Amino acid sequence: MVDGTMRAWSVVRPGPVEDGALRLVEKPVPVPADDELLVRVRACGVCRTDLHVVEGDLPVRRVGVTPGHEVVGVVAGAGAAVRGFAPGDRVGVAWLRRTDGSCAYCARGAENLCPRSAYTGWHADGGYAEYTTVPAAFAYRLPDGVPDVSLAPLLCAGIIGHRALRRAALPPGGRLGLYGFGGSAHLCAQVALAEGATVHVMTRGAAARRLALELGAASAQDAYAGPPEPLDSAILFAPAGELVPVALRALDRGGVLAVAGIHLTDTPPLHYETELFHEKQLRSVASNTREDGREFLSLAARYGVRATTHRYPLSRAVAALADLKAGRFDGAAVLVNDVT
Repeated sequence: MVDGTMRAWSVVRPGPVEDGALRLVEKPVPVPADDELLVRVRACGVCRTDLHVVEGDLPVRRVGVTPGHEVVGVVAGAGAAVRGFAPGDRVGVAWLRRTDGSCAYCARGAENLCPRSAYTGWHADGGYAEYTTVPAAFAYRLPDGVPDVSLAPLLCAGIIGHRALRRAALPPGGRLGLYGFGGSAHLCAQVALAEGATVHVMTRGAAARRLALELGAASAQDAYAGPPEPLDSAILFAPAGELVPVALRALDRGGVLAVAGIHLTDTPPLHYETELFHEKQLRSVASNTREDGREFLSLAARYGVRATTHRYPLSRAVAALADLKAGRFDGAAVLVNDVT
C-alpha cells in the first residue's frame, strides 16, 4: 500500500471554473476499503460532467470532492477482500462507482437506475489526482496496446455515447443526427458509422465540424441549422435545452431523440403538432450499466474507435475545463500526471 500525500484537485466552492472553484491541494493518499482497489492515476479524461460538478450545476454530494471519472491507471494496492487483481494491472475507473445490487432495478439489469447508486468524482473522489480508489467489481480491465491517453475518454464519453446510441433506437442503415460534437459524440459517431449509419452533425464549433467530416459524417452544420434530410434518430449531447425542439423538428415520423447529458438547461415549451406528433419520442439517458461499458469497449476494439485527444498536465486542470466550457478544442481533453 502507498503511504503519504498526493496532489489532487478539490472543489472548494462550486461556481464558475474561472473564478477559483477548483484548487490544487495536498491530500492523504486514499486507503482502499476491503472491496476496493487503490489506483495510481496515469491519465484522466475531462468530461462535461466534471464541469457541472465544479460549477454547481449538479448538487454537492461530497464537500471538497476531487472530480474525474475517466481514469486509466494501474493497481497500487487492494483491500483485504479483493481477488483477481495484482499490483501493476492496468484498470479503468468510470462514472458508475457503486450500486446496492439488491433493488428491483439492479435485479432486472438496470443498475444505472439504482436509487442508491454512487458516482466517481461526485459522491467519491475521482481521478483529478495522483491516486484514487474504485470498488474492484466496478473496475474495467483494459486492453493492451492502446495508450492511456487514448483510452481515458472511452470510459465515460465513449460508454455514455454508446448507451445514448442504443436509446436512440437507430434502425439499420438509418439517418442519425448528433447535436454537439465533443468527446462523447465523436466516439459515438465512429460506432454509428461502422454499423452503417448516415451521420449528420449539428454543432457550434468550426473545429468540431471539421473533425466530424474527417471522421466520415455526411454533413456538418451549425447547431440550429436543419440537417439536409429527415432523421430517423438523434442524440442531444450539448447541455442546451433550447435544442430539444430543434432536434425534434428534424426527426422523421416515428423518430427518436435521446438526451445524453446528466444536466440540461430548461427546455422551451414544445409544440405538439410540429415537434411530437407522428409518434416521435423523447428519451433521457441515465448513466450506464457495467454491461454497457464492457460492450462498448469490445466494439471500440473491433471497430478501431479512437479518441481525438488534447493532453494537459494535471496541474492545468482548470485550463482544460475552461477550454472545454468555451469550446476551444475538438474531441476530448485528457489530464496526464506530470510528475511521476
